[in-house]
Amino acid sequence: MKTARAPEAATIADAPTRERVARSVLEHGPSTAAELAERLALTPAAVRRHLDHLVAEGILEPREQRIYGTRGRGRPAKVFAITDPGRDAFDQAYDDLALHALRFLAETGGAQAVEEFARRQVADLETRYRPLVEAVDETDRPRALAAALTEDGYAASVRTTATGDQICQHHCPVAHVATEFPQLCEAETKAFARLLGSHVQRLATIAHGDGVCTTNVPTPRRAPS
Repeated sequence: MKTARAPEAATIADAPTRERVARSVLEHGPSTAAELAERLALTPAAVRRHLDHLVAEGILEPREQRIYGTRGRGRPAKVFAITDPGRDAFDQAYDDLALHALRFLAETGGAQAVEEFARRQVADLETRYRPLVEAVDETDRPRALAAALTEDGYAASVRTTATGDQICQHHCPVAHVATEFPQLCEAETKAFARLLGSHVQRLATIAHGDGVCTTNVPTPRRAPS
């Protein structure tokens, strides 16, 4: 006969799987319980149990699912999104140091010094990404950029819409710093435009409280044959 685990022991034993569930939401964006079960090869019951704990701990929060296009019958499935405290649990050991450094730079050099710092920060990113982006066809460049961003910890994906491709960054290692210094987001957006050779529009940012950083890339116009 099996001995039932004490609640504390069960919580400790479940911690690695619970972290996988939270990280999956972090990397893929708001997800339903069914999507998580399929993605992580877990039973729906197990996923729901972990979701209950993560919501209770403030790591995830339930939201109404956004429906794109025609909505079917019935209520849309509930999705679970990462919270700001949830993001904090994964990263940003140098957040405070970076924030204090930029505050000092702003006080001593002004806004122009911060903007120059932001430009230099994305210059390295742009140099490393350019060969990867330019190696593919123009229509595939948003996905090549998203793949490069993912390698750097931004957990990026691409969603195709009626107006073009949307690059979605589900994670931002500098979100808290960018909240106070939006110059970082602005410099990144300009770098994306240069890399893709197209005007792009930042629709949402994690730094402004949105769940995902979303950049719209218009569909390239083809010259008439």
